Amino acid sequence: MTTPPVVLTIAGSDNSCGAGLQADLKTITTLGGYAQTAVTCVVAEVPGAVEMIQPVKPAVVAAQVRLSLRAFPVKAAKTGMLFSTGIIRAVAKALASVPDLPLVVDPVMVASSGDPLLEPAAIAAYRRLLFPRATLVTPNLDELRMLSGEACRDLAGMEAAGRRLVERHGCAFLLKGGHLGGRVATDILVTPTGSERLAAPFRRGIDTHGTGCTYSAAIATGLARGLSLVEAVREAKAFITAAIGGTLRWGKTQALDHRVRPKG
Repeated sequence: MTTPPVVLTIAGSDNSCGAGLQADLKTITTLGGYAQTAVTCVVAEVPGAVEMIQPVKPAVVAAQVRLSLRAFPVKAAKTGMLFSTGIIRAVAKALASVPDLPLVVDPVMVASSGDPLLEPAAIAAYRRLLFPRATLVTPNLDELRMLSGEACRDLAGMEAAGRRLVERHGCAFLLKGGHLGGRVATDILVTPTGSERLAAPFRRGIDTHGTGCTYSAAIATGLARGLSLVEAVREAKAFITAAIGGTLRWGKTQALDHRVRPKG
């Protein structure tokens, strides 16, 4: 029996289990990895609404990461919701002991409902502490606009913005274009040596809560299994496309208040 490669996800807990650590666990397991988790936040949310966020103390986050790296042969890691500068700093410090470990950074900033999932000041910490360490950063369209300061109204604009981010930070960027609309969902992988577009039919009428988490976890698992970055992204694109196509439905749910409540 082949021992599955260990993949560490550093992310928030989603009680609806469609995003966050729970989505990562399902994805990593399905694609042949063994998942380790470091919990950064406990989030009370369902598709369409985030009610409350309770961040974990940075020292506790760092201890989770440190112990996993010490006790298990972690082959790749990914980050999801980190929420604050303190948590980003703690994660970056904990990962400093494994500088060659493949790292996928999903810069979770805003939920699908529009609720903020990152303190505004923490964007600078991402740029300073995690992007230079990353193998790949996977912003969606809104996050790309926030990181680049550019409108990114079409694929050409996305790719130009991504190219400047690659030059600035030295890592690869996967630019997710599903929010552009249209009949095709096109993502663009931009690396220091070139770019590649990955397209799939755009599925309408589907709640895509957690797709970014699933996508980045799939890429990290591919890297842990020894795939190249391009191979891992291609496999993950096929996986997330199939997952969206096979989405589960429970009928119409009750309308929810989208406002984020105070932490605590």
